[in-house]
Order: sequence, then C-alpha cells, then structure tokens
Amino acid sequence: MARPREIFIKDTHRGLWYENGVLKRVIEAGRYELPGGPEFGLFGQRRHPKVEVVIVDVRERELTIKGQEILTSDKVALRVSIIVQFRVTDPKAAIHEVEKYEERLYSDVQLAARRSLASMTLEEILRNRNQLSEDILRDVTETAARYGISILRADVKDLVFPGNLQEIMNRVLAAERNSQAQLVEARTTAEVQRIEAQTRADGLRIGAEAETEARRLSAESAAREEQIRTEAEVAALLRRQEAAAAYTKHPALLRLAELEALRDLSKLASARIYIGFDKHRADADSE
Repeated sequence: MARPREIFIKDTHRGLWYENGVLKRVIEAGRYELPGGPEFGLFGQRRHPKVEVVIVDVRERELTIKGQEILTSDKVALRVSIIVQFRVTDPKAAIHEVEKYEERLYSDVQLAARRSLASMTLEEILRNRNQLSEDILRDVTETAARYGISILRADVKDLVFPGNLQEIMNRVLAAERNSQAQLVEARTTAEVQRIEAQTRADGLRIGAEAETEARRLSAESAAREEQIRTEAEVAALLRRQEAAAAYTKHPALLRLAELEALRDLSKLASARIYIGFDKHRADADSE
C-alpha cells in the first residue's frame, strides 16, 4: 500500500486545497499529508477523494510594462515604461477570478497608462510626471483588488520622446539649468553685497556709538573733576571763614598764630625779621 504524500508550504506561499476539483480551504505555511495509493478500489469504488494543492506566492513582486508607445492629448508619441510593485493578498480570488492574474494586471496597468497619458498634454506630463503614477494607482487599485491583488506602488520607469523632440528638450533643459545657475549666482552675489553693506553699516554704527560713549564718559569725568575742585575750594573758604570768625572772637588766637609763625621762621638760617625800631625812636623823640 502506497504511503501518503507530503507537501510543505513555506511562509512565503499559501496553498489552495482541492478535493475532487472543489476548493475546500486555503492552507497556511506548514507540512501536510495528501492521501496516497490507488484512487479506486477493486470494484470501482472511490477509496478517497482526489486531492490537489495549488501553491500561490504571496511575496511582494514587481511587474514591468516596457516600451508602450502612447499618444498624448496633443498628439505627441511617447514611449513609456512602468514598474508596478504588488502582492497577492487573496490567493483564492487570484486563482478563481481571472485566468492568469499577472497577465491581467499587466493589461490593466497598460490601459490605465494609456488613458492617463491620452488626457494630458506634453507640457503637463513634463511639469508633473508623478501625475501618471497617481492616475495608474487610482485607476487600477480597486480593479486589482477584485482578483486578490494589492498594488503597492506604480512608477514611471522610463519616458522616451521622439528623436527631434528629445533634442529640443535637451536644449530646453540645458537652457533651464544655465538660467537656474545664473539666477543662483546672481542671488549669491546680491546676498554677499547685502552682507558686506550690512557689515559696513554695523561697523560705522558701532564706531559712532563708541565715540559718543567716549565723549559722554570724558564729559562726565571733566564735570566730576570740576565738581570735586569746586567742593574743595568751597571747603577751604569755609575753613578760612571759620578761622576768621574764631580770630575775631578770640584775638589771642591770632597772636598765638603769629608767634607760631615767628617760631617757624626762626628755624630758617636765611630768614630775616625786621622790627620797626625807627618808628619807635621817632615816637620817643617826638615826646
């Protein structure tokens, strides 16, 4: 008697389990046994159902639609290549709803690209190349979901123009790049000049502020010196006034001051003191 067959489903795949041609279940990753031995017995009786497992890859994959020549709304022929990233999210729908889901997805993306480009002018395509990708996603995502496919992204891989148009576009792009470079250079020069002018203005302003501050400090210093000198003179005058008042009130103090002055003079060898003796003699003679 034949042993049952074994199959293994990887994590990256799913299996559709059919019995006598009828889908019974979708199986996950793991090991499974299929009935073995003859399908019918000696008297034509079916021993066990006929089991078949269809393996479906559920990994993320890429599909490239190459070199589709499409006319824009202004009748310019373009060749476009599109890359689509997708994965099977419903294995049952992917096998049952369409005959070959990859071929169906290819056709759907191709038709969506044609519809999108046919509605745009060449200028619109050049100005917003992402519009084509957005249109394809919007147009195909819901349709593909009906046969178990999830569209992850759709991008324009290549966009080829007719030969003469390509040459013209290259010249336009070169002129745009040159214009942009000149604009950047002009902006840079203007910015450098603005910074230099601002630096000079700041330097003049700081210098003027420093000079004004120095003058203010000098004036404050001179005023303070004058104030101190005036205060000293006033104090000296007050002391003299006080001394004069004391001498007036106490004449003996003035005499004492005179004696102290004579004492100090007597200590100097070169000092001479003259006393008015002639005046006293004249006074005596007159008597």
